[in-house]
Amino acid sequence: MLTAMLMGFASGLPLLLTKSLLQVWMKDKGIDISVIGLMALVGIPYTLKFIWAPFLDRFTLSFLGRRRGWLLIFQIALCFSISGLGFADPSTRLPLTILAAFFVSFFSASQDIVVDAYRREDLPDEELGLGASFYINGYRVGMLIASAGGLALADHIPFSMVYLIMAACMLVAIVVTCLSPEPENVFGTPASMREAVMEPLGEYFRRDGALLILAFILLYKIGDTMASEMTLLFYRDIGFSKTEIATVVKLFGFWATIFGAFAGGVAMLRLGINKSLWVAGALQALSTACFALLAQNGHSIMGLSLVIAFENFSAGAGTSAYAAFMARLTNKKFTATQYALLSSLMGVPRTFAAAPTGYMAKWLGWESFFILCALAALPGMLLLFKCAPWGKTEWRKK
Repeated sequence: MLTAMLMGFASGLPLLLTKSLLQVWMKDKGIDISVIGLMALVGIPYTLKFIWAPFLDRFTLSFLGRRRGWLLIFQIALCFSISGLGFADPSTRLPLTILAAFFVSFFSASQDIVVDAYRREDLPDEELGLGASFYINGYRVGMLIASAGGLALADHIPFSMVYLIMAACMLVAIVVTCLSPEPENVFGTPASMREAVMEPLGEYFRRDGALLILAFILLYKIGDTMASEMTLLFYRDIGFSKTEIATVVKLFGFWATIFGAFAGGVAMLRLGINKSLWVAGALQALSTACFALLAQNGHSIMGLSLVIAFENFSAGAGTSAYAAFMARLTNKKFTATQYALLSSLMGVPRTFAAAPTGYMAKWLGWESFFILCALAALPGMLLLFKCAPWGKTEWRKK
């Protein structure tokens, strides 16, 4: 569980370095909000990582083992690429900034492939829910350091120095990778690239309801993802300072997320994954709608605190159930490829649905934008009737 949490930290830290923190840096440099929204496209590797995941299932490096060897390579690459992003000034070197952000996304997505496979192979099925909650908590700690920590630092030192500090934080991940045990590989590895590519896809798509499950994974968190893409810009637009945002996120949002993720993990032990998905999905939609109320009230520390606490609690519980649901679907022989396929769909809204959010917020206004994001959760909730019925404890394979 400790390993799951620390690997979650390593996965969460790079994500917001190319999103919210970079967005604020670009806004401070006078970049138009529409262009900032389009920067979500640098996250394309998160949606396409299933393409190179079979390679990581097929080949084992000569040091540290099948999973940890690849982890070490990607984490070292992340240290260098995050440092490179810090040396790219968006106002004078925008193309270089885009390229550096893309490399951070690519190596981060590659690390995610291996971390997800490690967690699935290391934990028995009955511990996947609790393991997912520890992973999500670590993930949120990494995101907190990258966003709230990065914003607080940016009020006192240049953004370039902030990114160098974030690169140094990845050294923790390297130590964890070197000290953690390699998961036991009882199911073997694919004998060829053909088997590594074709068998995991064939095995998955031979299951009943396979396409509905993919649609559910695509849509379950789309509204929450669209809203979160613009929240930092929204806070700044209604008058909150970077330090105010960082302080409120640290005091309220962080602990709400920790509590939500643990509550989600415990709920899965008692309710099961399916029922947890129903409860968390409803809370996520409601918490997204609360941003519209904040847009009406304007600058209010109390209002911001309540909205962030509710949203982070809901997101923590929802993501824990979501991650456990996807892990339960994977075959351990093809863990990296099948989990990458599922989590790539999870990342589609973060990239493509999030890309036009800057235009949407500009045209609709903040209140209507967040109401639209709340309504976007409905298709995913409706698919729960087929993909995770309330009364069933698991999705049956063919």
